[in-house]
Amino acid sequence: IRPAEGDRMVEIGPGLGALTAELIARAGRIVAIEIDRDLAARLAERFPPHALELVVGDALAFDFRTLGRNLRVVGNLPYNISSPLLFHLADQAEALRDVTVMLQKEVVARMTAEPSTPEYGRLTVMLQVTFAIERLFTVPPGAFRPAPAVDSAVARLVPLGSAAPQIADAERFARIVTAAFGQRRKTLRNALRQRLDEDAIAAAGIDPAARAETLSLAQFVRLAD
Repeated sequence: IRPAEGDRMVEIGPGLGALTAELIARAGRIVAIEIDRDLAARLAERFPPHALELVVGDALAFDFRTLGRNLRVVGNLPYNISSPLLFHLADQAEALRDVTVMLQKEVVARMTAEPSTPEYGRLTVMLQVTFAIERLFTVPPGAFRPAPAVDSAVARLVPLGSAAPQIADAERFARIVTAAFGQRRKTLRNALRQRLDEDAIAAAGIDPAARAETLSLAQFVRLAD
């Protein structure tokens, strides 16, 4: 993560504060969002207010933009809500400098996937139109106590900013991507039948008989536009 003095660090799910302490030591002051009130109380006892601004609540419902801009978000994300949480952060990407998080290894594989691979899907497309994503390293089960049944990985997401694809209507784009991947075995002709007819798909320069996992980000943008 390489936090520096004065960085606007925001930790999601600090738990018992193992990462929190290291972040404070380097950045001087951080914001942490913790949904568990008992854990939050322990954190408040351990770290003084000038070092830790504690938000007791659900990160999925939190507006990160209220903390300003150029935010550096970090955390060992709860695996059961990792995808919705990443979508939530993507919606607020203009306030972010970077996001460095630990996730289930399979989720990181989907985030960084290329077209025409088994991992390529809705999560891939929706995140890659907003972020440049890099898998930094994997974390084996033995690094945890108790050891989980899955491998983990740390990923960094950096907002693309002005380099992001220009999407005319973000909500429509999301609907098209969701419908296209709704049933992976279906062709676009069938998967998008309720939204685009065959001629409209072809007019975007895309074969209506193609499947969603073969399309590039640019082709999804053309379909939605």
